[in-house]
Amino acid sequence: MEYKGSQRITQVSESETLAMAKYVRQLKSQGKDIISFTLGEPDFPTPKHICESVYPILEQGQIKYTPVAGILELREAVAQFFQLTSHIPYKTENIIISTGAKQSIFNAVMALVNPDEEVIIPTPFWVSYAAMVHLTGGKPVFIPTTDKQNFKITPEQLEKAISPKSRLIIFSSPSNPTGSIYTKREFEALAKIILKYPNLYVISDEIYQLISYDEPAVSLASIPEIFDRTITINGVSKAFSMTGWRIGFLGAPKWIADLCEKYQGQVTSGANFVAQKAALTAISSDLTPTYEMVKTFKNRRDFGMKLFQELLPELPLDCPSGAFYFFPNISQYLNKKTPDNKIINNSEELAFFLVDNGVATIPGSAFGANDYIRLSYACNEKDIHEGIHRMAKALKLLC
Repeated sequence: MEYKGSQRITQVSESETLAMAKYVRQLKSQGKDIISFTLGEPDFPTPKHICESVYPILEQGQIKYTPVAGILELREAVAQFFQLTSHIPYKTENIIISTGAKQSIFNAVMALVNPDEEVIIPTPFWVSYAAMVHLTGGKPVFIPTTDKQNFKITPEQLEKAISPKSRLIIFSSPSNPTGSIYTKREFEALAKIILKYPNLYVISDEIYQLISYDEPAVSLASIPEIFDRTITINGVSKAFSMTGWRIGFLGAPKWIADLCEKYQGQVTSGANFVAQKAALTAISSDLTPTYEMVKTFKNRRDFGMKLFQELLPELPLDCPSGAFYFFPNISQYLNKKTPDNKIINNSEELAFFLVDNGVATIPGSAFGANDYIRLSYACNEKDIHEGIHRMAKALKLLC
């Protein structure tokens, strides 16, 4: 008997970041020594005061269903969090709490995109954006960028990509996978283009907003002219090291927030009560643990950049301004041969060659950029040192 799933699911590829992480876990379970730069997951524990804040809730045992949009006190706190950290004037009615930022993004895509409408996605892009668009029946339209332009689109590129079918733009700043951050001036220039098209909206994925190294990251919706066209995504996973708690939040014009609530009510309902209470503590407390973690990430970035310059000086690599990823250009290693005479045709094959040599990365093809690979430095300096050394040694084997 042949088992067939729906076309919408069978045509969507598995997340390559999760697939590679799964493969690495399998290799490690077999006793293989692998340094993994795969998942974007901080290696810090959730701060103690956040964990301790939920103990009384667990002891009381009064854990029930939550409102679909999120518990009121968390929505109020998120609105204030957006106001204080991002300078966006959201109110409680603009906020929806979801089971992770990924769900927040998907809610917005489902709420706005009709079949055959177009969604503009600058590349490199976070792995799930295109899949989400496909699941709605929409069509991704990609705008390619390179390290030569710091992986940021220009107003001219954006306007050229817009058509009568354009409905949405999705991007991240600080960026996963590149670490690039748009400046206020760059956002203002893009906003002028967007505002020319009344039916065009923007999802600004700002899950790394607090992880910026030189200057605070600017939020697109903080620009008054574009506020009513912007859906802002954030959450507690990255900046608070709360990946497993699965709490994300969305800020949007009320009519869009209402649509997201309606959709979520038919899919997952309200997010986990205990996790929402923990998130409330996280965003309402002193942010010192977050800032200390960001200092550590910056030290790791600088340490890793120095290693790349020493060991792989020929490898083009932008210094990331935020998030915690290196995204080097590996195009010069494509079409080269391995010691057993296999040709490296693409970034995926290069990533698997590196795994076989003890270091796991994510191929750039997962992000729509085949000439690159991504390395997460959300790990300790010992692993960064050993992993980049292994990478340099492996690449020297190609000819």
